[in-house]
Amino acid sequence: MTLALVLIPAAAALACFVIRYDALRRALLVATALAHLAMTAASWMKRPVPALGGWLAVDAGGLVFLSITSVLFLASALYALGYLKREPHGERKDFEEGVLFTNAPEAVFTGCLLFFLATMTLVTISQHFGLLWVAVEATTLASAPLIYFHRHDRSLEATWKYLLLCSVGIALALLGNFFLTVAASAPGGGSIPLVVADLMAQAGKLNVPWLKAAFVLLLIGYGTKMGLAPMHTWLPDAHSESPSLVSALLSGALLNCAFLGILRIQQVCSAAGIEAFGREAFIAFGLVSMAVAAVFIIAQTDFKRMLAYSSVEHMGILSLGVGLGGDGIFGAVFHAVNHSLTKGMLFLVAGNLLTVYATKSTARVRGILQLVPASGVLWVAGFLSITGAPPFGTFVSEFIILKAAFDKGYTVVAVTYLLLLSTIFAGMAAIVIRMAQGKAPEDQGPSRAEPLLALVPAAALGAFVLMLGLYLPPFLGRTLHEAAIMLGGS
Repeated sequence: MTLALVLIPAAAALACFVIRYDALRRALLVATALAHLAMTAASWMKRPVPALGGWLAVDAGGLVFLSITSVLFLASALYALGYLKREPHGERKDFEEGVLFTNAPEAVFTGCLLFFLATMTLVTISQHFGLLWVAVEATTLASAPLIYFHRHDRSLEATWKYLLLCSVGIALALLGNFFLTVAASAPGGGSIPLVVADLMAQAGKLNVPWLKAAFVLLLIGYGTKMGLAPMHTWLPDAHSESPSLVSALLSGALLNCAFLGILRIQQVCSAAGIEAFGREAFIAFGLVSMAVAAVFIIAQTDFKRMLAYSSVEHMGILSLGVGLGGDGIFGAVFHAVNHSLTKGMLFLVAGNLLTVYATKSTARVRGILQLVPASGVLWVAGFLSITGAPPFGTFVSEFIILKAAFDKGYTVVAVTYLLLLSTIFAGMAAIVIRMAQGKAPEDQGPSRAEPLLALVPAAALGAFVLMLGLYLPPFLGRTLHEAAIMLGGS
């Protein structure tokens, strides 16, 4: 079943390129998402047998990120049914610049969406550093056409920026893999395979200086794809110009894939007894990312870019949690779950707002609660969740990281973390509350009902995050702890 997790969406993607009927292609998209979720659920009950000599295996850390990807993809696939139906074939006018453009063919969009699922799945189950690198690069190639779905100048610019900066990052990660190979080579010949389990089992034989150099390059390389500041500059454009369901996957699933790549090398460093080497770097990247996000969120004029900078903030929180170690690592893994589901919810609701108001301007969107009450409630709930308000799961995971900072004696870090969270809360509140309240523009007409497919996926994701704040299922708690221990936490 390990191979099937990758091959089924890949085969479905190929089929989408030759299927001529939109309805059949959309049905295949949802059917594949359901099949993928079913296989992922089966992996929770019994871990599948490793494949390709142990290069592919589902461990605790990979299972957490695989599950996030699968759940988020199903929500996005269901949302896509309504979204693709609303997107016209042929020329249309760009609501921002008034120029005419055409969308990419739906077959290309659906096929790339399924390839994106296959490549992200490959990242989560890759145990070999070389294969992991290939999988991360493949996610870039599969997702670039999705960002360029609306074929106008802004999406083209965003796609090129995404490809260029992520290519620089992936090149550094490749160099990191070369350094890791040197670190795993014995002076008299022979070497340790670049499989995580083998490297951890023989960590005492690794050349520590080369391993440290490999860690630095992989942290910066995959950190670029993860959106850590100051390497984050591709992220706001790509998230802003993509269709909202693609933005949900980029923010909620793709960033996690790069994070997992960093966690894999941290696993090896922990086994080699140098886990403390990277901690200061993790903490520094975490706080800098949160600070950059705070600066750009305050007075932000584009609500999709606001969500994109919020992603930079939360990648910073994940990095900070790993850097603190101990319970902080558990908090980081738990926060990855909460952030992904919440951000998926918010981007899907942002797509609803874009459909109704035909603008991304925070100044021109008013009276959401009056005009589209259901989306309005989800928008406000999503804001409360993403800013860590109780009783959502994000509050719990952010609190665990804060407690870990105090427990470890990082008082200045903890205070800075609190100040940045408070600043971002205030900045987002000023924007979101103005959008939600007030009187809707007169040209929008009376209050209207929205399609269920535009609401149910987002509502389900929000309900899940709310549940995680009130009750953590034992099976999930055990796996999160197992993943944290595997990464050197507690």
